[in-house]
Order: sequence, then C-alpha cells, then structure tokens
Amino acid sequence: MKWLFITFIFLSLTFISLGKERQKPNIIFINIDDMGWADIGAFGSQYCKTPNMDRIISKGMKFTNAYAGAANCAPSRACLISGQASPRHGVYTVNSSSRGDAKTRKLIPIKNTNFLPEEKQTFGHAMSEGGYTTITLGKWHVGKDPLKQGFQYNVGGNHLGGPYTGGFHSTFKFPNCEVKEDGTYLTDYLTDRAIEFIQGNKAKPFFMYLPYFAMHAPLQPKKDKHEKYRKLSPSPVHTKAVYAAMLETLDENIGRLVRALETQGIAQNTVVLFTTDNGGVWEHSRNWPLRAGKGSYYEVGIRVPTWAYWPGKIKAGTVCDVPITALDFYPTLLELAGIKKKENKILDGASFVALLHDQKPKFDPKRPLVWHFPIYLQKGNPECQDMLFRTRPGSIIRMGDWKLHQYFENGSLELYNLKNDLSEKENLAIQYPEKVQELLAALKKWRQEKKAPVPTNLNPEYVHGK
Repeated sequence: MKWLFITFIFLSLTFISLGKERQKPNIIFINIDDMGWADIGAFGSQYCKTPNMDRIISKGMKFTNAYAGAANCAPSRACLISGQASPRHGVYTVNSSSRGDAKTRKLIPIKNTNFLPEEKQTFGHAMSEGGYTTITLGKWHVGKDPLKQGFQYNVGGNHLGGPYTGGFHSTFKFPNCEVKEDGTYLTDYLTDRAIEFIQGNKAKPFFMYLPYFAMHAPLQPKKDKHEKYRKLSPSPVHTKAVYAAMLETLDENIGRLVRALETQGIAQNTVVLFTTDNGGVWEHSRNWPLRAGKGSYYEVGIRVPTWAYWPGKIKAGTVCDVPITALDFYPTLLELAGIKKKENKILDGASFVALLHDQKPKFDPKRPLVWHFPIYLQKGNPECQDMLFRTRPGSIIRMGDWKLHQYFENGSLELYNLKNDLSEKENLAIQYPEKVQELLAALKKWRQEKKAPVPTNLNPEYVHGK
C-alpha cells in the first residue's frame, strides 16, 4: 500500500511538471528583411495587398512606434539577436565601415566587426537552455552557422545577407534546403519547412525564429503576381509592381503559417511576434510621410511595422503607441518563456509583455532610445542630408516626442518634434536650445555608459568640397 502511495505521488508530480511545460507558450518570431513601415495595409498601404496580415493584426496588437536596432540589416540583427546595443558588439554595418569615396569622408570611421562572436549569448542560446526546441529558418547574417550560436535546427541560415546563392527561385543553395521541385519559391519553401516543424514539435514548447529573405533584393516575384500589380494603378508611396508582388506572396505565407497553428490546435498557446530589420529601401518603397530610406536615421530607416498575435491573451484590435525597440525583444522572449536572465548577461532593452496584456509597461514610456552609428553608409537620396551618404557618422536619441540627431563631422544638431513633424522637415534646434541640451546630455551619458566609440581622427584622403 505504501509503495502504491509513493508511486501515485511520483506520477502526480510528473504530470504537474509536464503540465507546466505544456503551459509555456510556443513562440514564433518573424523578422522581415528591408520592409518599410507603411508597406502593410493595416499600416497605411493602398497599393500593396496584405489581407492576411491585416486580418491577423485586427485580431492582435499593432505597435505604431516600434523601432529597429539600426538602419541597416547586420547591426540591426546583431542588436536584436544579442539584446545589446551596437557599442557592446561593434557590428555597425555590413563588411567594411569605410563605405563611399574616401575623398568625401572627413573622418576615419570606427572599425566594424562583421559578426557576433560565437561565445556571445543569443536569444537562441537562452531559449534552448530554457527548455525550448529552437529553429531558425532564413537569413541569419550575424555569423556563419546559427547552430554554433544557440539554435538546435537551421534551415537556410549562414553569413550571407541576402538570397545570393540562386535568388528566390530554385534551384537555390542554402544550408539544409533540399528542394525537390524546380520552380520552388524561397518564401514558400521556408514556410513549408516551418509548418513541418510545427507539426512535428507541437507536443512541447518550441521557439521559431523566422527571418524570411524577403523583401531583400534582388526583387524576384512570382510571374502571376507581377502581372497583377503591373495592371494596378500605383500610389504615391508605392510604385514598384515587383515589390508589391513579392510582398503579397510573403503575406500569403504568413497567413498559411497562422492557419497551420489553428489546424494543429495550438494557436491559443502560441505567440506570434512580427517586426522588420530596418525601414524600406528608398527606391522600392517610399513610406511617406517618413523621410529618406534604409540606412538613414531619419524615421523611415528605423521605424518599422511591428505587431503581435496571441488569441485569448492579446485583446483583438488593440493599438500600442508606446515606443519599443529591437533591444526589447530579447527580455520579452525571456519573460514570455518564464526564463531567468543569466547573471552575467547584459541586456539593454526591457520586456514589453505588460503591453501585450494592455497594461502599464515596466519601463518609462519616455525613456531615452539611442542609435549610435560612428561610420559612413554610402548612396544617399534626395531625402537624406546629401546624395553621397545615407548617413554620416553620428548618434540619434528619442525621448518622448523629441528626437535629436548629432553628427560628428561638424557637430551639427537637428531637433524634431515627432508628434507635430513626423516627416522631420523642421529643424527646431535654434528655437529650443534647452531641449537640445537636455537630449544632448542624455545622449552623452548613454555613450559614456556604453563606452561608445566616437570617430575623431581626420581622414588624410579627404578633399574639402567633395
């Protein structure tokens, strides 16, 4: 009798433990490449058709003030995946920081670090060590092999920043991508593999990082979709049929993914998070009223479409205006998963789980948000400071409705009130000197705390007036 009682207690505790494990939510984190703030219908697009995301957003939460970690892909992803600001890992751009004609660069830029070191803990490490089955599908870009950077399964991820081994139409060559049929489209393929993973791992908690290669160049849509948009009248913001066609295919696949959760009966225990790595490419998608494009630290380069979907947990149709950044996703994932942060792990963001439940955040909504870019990024456009560079070395800070740009070449300052001037057209630095000094002091304090390098050495190749 005593033996039966002990067995009963053991089995009861086991079932309780398993029950707790099953209660942990599955998490799918979608990160799109080079997709702009106004590209989704729910965010204002009149030309691009995104009925699936529009429907999902209407049943979840839309973030109107969400920001990437940087204005181009490598540093943005390094911030997102490590949970740390750029000065902590040194990834500021893709490849060399000496971008553009040397004769036009007044300063010697800070040296760039190409990849996150393998010993730096990513959110893949955290989720794997926290009892989740983890997979990444698509663009990795912060190292050569995501399996050495925390993930248990990898489909397509390596050091490449775009679909450069075959494009979007098979036969493409990415790690663990076994394409059986010619004509397979890369976005479709990654979704197929994602659904297969969901079907095979629905019995226990999983974390899926889904960084599609879309919408990165080369723009290669499906033929039928391309023909459809060529017949439609463009909008002032969107004029590229090839871009809209690729976006509609992406939208269809996100719809397929969510329907798979419903079919498998796990939708209510699965959080879906969506963001993009930076703003849209100026030539592909203007995203007005925001100014400039990818690579610029005006709003369009860093403000990104972001939404969350969790049936029964996130109230349908909610809109969140509290500013969040890519740095906030790592601590948010930890809180969602019930995983404690490692004592030696530095995180520069804050969890926004409370926001998902329509509650007051644990952080100050007017906290300083900072971007540090001590290098050059060539190829400007008419909405940048000049046509030579999308951005020159500088730091940017947002506090509340105010945003300050500081540039290191000449110490120039630009102050904008985003509430009244989302397009950043009217520089208010002269009218509001006290506000400038307030933001500048906060910016300098941040740089000191993060040990952020500032370029000061003059470039001997620089030719004045170039």
